[in-house]
Amino acid sequence: MEYRRLGKSGLQVSALSFGSWLTFGNQISDKAADELMGIAYDAGVNFFDNAEGYAEGKSEIVMGNILKAHKWDRDTFVVSSKVFFGAENKGPNQTGLSRKHVIEACNAALKRLQVDYLDLYFCHRPDKNTPITETVFAMNTLLQQGKILYWGTSEWSAAEIMEAIAVAKQYNLIGPTMEQPQYNLIERNKLENEYLHLFKEHGLGTTIWSPLASGLLSGKYTTGDTKNTRLELKGMDWLKDKVLAEQNMKKVEGLQQLANQMNLPLAKLSLAWCLKNPNVSTVILGATKSEQLKENLTVLEVVPLLTDKVMGDIEEIMGTKPVLPTF
Repeated sequence: MEYRRLGKSGLQVSALSFGSWLTFGNQISDKAADELMGIAYDAGVNFFDNAEGYAEGKSEIVMGNILKAHKWDRDTFVVSSKVFFGAENKGPNQTGLSRKHVIEACNAALKRLQVDYLDLYFCHRPDKNTPITETVFAMNTLLQQGKILYWGTSEWSAAEIMEAIAVAKQYNLIGPTMEQPQYNLIERNKLENEYLHLFKEHGLGTTIWSPLASGLLSGKYTTGDTKNTRLELKGMDWLKDKVLAEQNMKKVEGLQQLANQMNLPLAKLSLAWCLKNPNVSTVILGATKSEQLKENLTVLEVVPLLTDKVMGDIEEIMGTKPVLPTF
């Protein structure tokens, strides 16, 4: 396993991490979740990603039980939660980024995960109804209490992250260390365009989600068959329509041909491409089957195969590189 610093912080995270979105407490059994986490940990994965909103809190309960059962030394793993969507209950102060919900959600996540502190705590989405100043102060309070070690954002705009950094500097507080954006061969603008200033000037770290575009870049949907996949889960119609858009399917078919020529699974080619970006701190893997996870955990071997020519071929097939502004 390779370990990378989380942005300019001193924290080292495994280049490949493991997340529980849509799987723990929902798509797979608790026993399967236990097996998958064990496989990841034994392979050197040290970051496990979670959120209050995953399976309405049940995902964190499942992960907490696994962490307790395995009795792994606390200094050998990094665990996260995220605040915004709420857990099971969605009352007026049970969602969003108010001081009240940020602090109460952290305490609830600690109980569900059965840990004394969260290594990483993310604002899962921006909250248009709460001043960023209020959220930054709330996060700083949790840092001072030792309940979280680093805080960050997920799917915030560069302008919103910059405002959080400015507030932290103004009041001598600790600002965001990391952002969790979607990043893959389909979705590239934030990491390759919008955040460039944040990487260069502020050393922002990234824990990227959906590196396989919810399975599209794994090749399993090129036939159009979504049976027994996350796209058939209740409430996932929005994701299904986005993933299976016709223009995306055509590009992936071309990428599949390149992967075949290289004698590689499409998933490993797609994951290795994400790892090539120096601004990616860690790539969050999801899995429902142990064979799938074991295969994807060997992707670091593939990264050296992505030569300049191969990267150029990928660009030609996909045509998704953001157009940077010219001045």
